[in-house]
Amino acid sequence: MTPTKPKLLILLFAGAVFLAVLAAALVFGGVLRPHYQRVFSASDYGPPLFDYRPVGFADLPGWRQDDLAPAFSAFLRSCDKLDELDDEAPANAQENLGVEAAVQAVSGLGGRIADWREPCAQARAINGPFHTTPVAARGAIRSFFEFYFRPMQILTRRDPLPEGRARRSPPAYETEAVFTGYFEPAYRASRNWAAQFHSPLYPRPDNLVEVDLGLFRDEFKGERIAGRLEQDRLVPYWDRRAINEGALADSVEPLAWMSADDLFFLQIQGSGQLLFGPDDAVRMGYAAQNGQPYTAIGRVMVERGLMQLEDVTMQSIRHWLDNAGADRARELREQNASYVFFRELGKPVDGLGPPGAQSVALTPERSLAVDRRFHALGAPVWVDIEPVAGVDEKRIQKLMIAQDTGGAIKGPLRGDVFWGAGSYAADIAGKMNARGNVYVLTPKSIAARLGHEEAR
Repeated sequence: MTPTKPKLLILLFAGAVFLAVLAAALVFGGVLRPHYQRVFSASDYGPPLFDYRPVGFADLPGWRQDDLAPAFSAFLRSCDKLDELDDEAPANAQENLGVEAAVQAVSGLGGRIADWREPCAQARAINGPFHTTPVAARGAIRSFFEFYFRPMQILTRRDPLPEGRARRSPPAYETEAVFTGYFEPAYRASRNWAAQFHSPLYPRPDNLVEVDLGLFRDEFKGERIAGRLEQDRLVPYWDRRAINEGALADSVEPLAWMSADDLFFLQIQGSGQLLFGPDDAVRMGYAAQNGQPYTAIGRVMVERGLMQLEDVTMQSIRHWLDNAGADRARELREQNASYVFFRELGKPVDGLGPPGAQSVALTPERSLAVDRRFHALGAPVWVDIEPVAGVDEKRIQKLMIAQDTGGAIKGPLRGDVFWGAGSYAADIAGKMNARGNVYVLTPKSIAARLGHEEAR
């Protein structure tokens, strides 16, 4: 018998109620996720804090495919510098992971020099003509790193604000790092002023005073300032504009003279070769910096509408400067108040770059610039980086050694890859602004203090 209309409405209503009750039971019982989930913004969390998590070598993307020999050679050069320090000295005197980082209480990821003695000694022991084949040598190097180190993935943690909307939520973690590149350029120069070479390349001025703030307060470890004395007071050192206007002209003798744009990009790279003639190349290395903040002029160009963000590369910036006219180009360069001073290093050495912040020769594609507040110089670092657009289609999955620093390299999730010299190095370094992940290989004695001695 067909239900009457009132009965049909009652049945439909009862069915709807049953489905609603069933859906609520599934949602609140944990079977189905609720369709509504609160979304929090960055303002609901505190500042990013250093953090890490232990992983195994099997978790490092591409670990088994990399030829570790070039990084191993770079590591040996770092060991030579570490050996000059006392056992109880910190491996990274500038380490400052932050007061919230529990790892800081057990001497950090850098540890003491004593933690590096055994890995360095064993590295030297297997470095020699003891292996019958290249395959055997590569296997010995891989086994060395896997036995004496433990990988730690570096990340940042943001805790919910106690009184914020996300106070009942778990911390927010970030693992994505930003990688750029740098290279050793070669520019024409002159020992004397000329119409083509009118910008002075200065050595470190005698009146430049550098201050390590970590010597005064532990919370300032890794922070440095520079200035000059004026009536017994330390005042900021002259910025790029003041130096361009002649602040040093009467007191400092230039090492060389260059074009304005070449000098600017040499200062960005931090080192390079000057070509005074067909057979007269001299390497210039970083000596000091004026203490003024570094400003990326590519960002300024985007803010001014001169270029789209996705079009900003070293090559596109250089093209704009070369065609902007002298006054406009100078005004844009002077938006970066930072100014680098140099020292002469002699003739270039084939196959190796200039000395980095650790005072060892950089290895192309294996030396990495890092922020010393978080990473010890000499530490092996595994990187997994997305392909560099317009240059290569392969991910960069390599073992590198932290051997340098940079004014723009700030934070634990930040790295700058040294690519060497030549046109390829210039091309990929100028275009590199890639995302990836970073893993620090920590000596097993440090991992044991952190409670991760079995992490493999």
